[in-house]
Amino acid sequence: MQIGPIREAIAEAASAVVMAVGTPKLRCYGYVPDDVKAPCFFVGEVDITFDKTFGRGTDELMFTCRVLVSAANDRAAQKTLDRLLSGSGEGSLKQAIETARGAAGEVALGGLADDLHIQRVQGYRWYEHAGSQYVGAELVIKVIGDGRT
Repeated sequence: MQIGPIREAIAEAASAVVMAVGTPKLRCYGYVPDDVKAPCFFVGEVDITFDKTFGRGTDELMFTCRVLVSAANDRAAQKTLDRLLSGSGEGSLKQAIETARGAAGEVALGGLADDLHIQRVQGYRWYEHAGSQYVGAELVIKVIGDGRT
């Protein structure tokens, strides 16, 4: 699997999220941006486990993604974050990203991987990015695919 195109495909899938009325569109990046304009989703760190099956059959990538919603510590920011972290609905990152899995038997992310799954949300807290503070959280996404490509 090629890491760069997978990062970009995850960000593209996340961009399908529908934000609540009055909330700016979610900006989505495959890489950590230098400057954050909230709300923002980006693919951050990646952990790689090679050779999950013999003969370079399957590799596993674990991406830690972040969603940062606001520099304000208010109820509206937390409500926005809660909506993005919900398990379903048009404002759910999980639903938007996992739609890129394709139908049963299809490859994920437009053929870049065999499958993906958002395993968990963690770190619902304040984040510092480029000297500014934001309310946010992390999403851990597992991607599996052919290690020979």
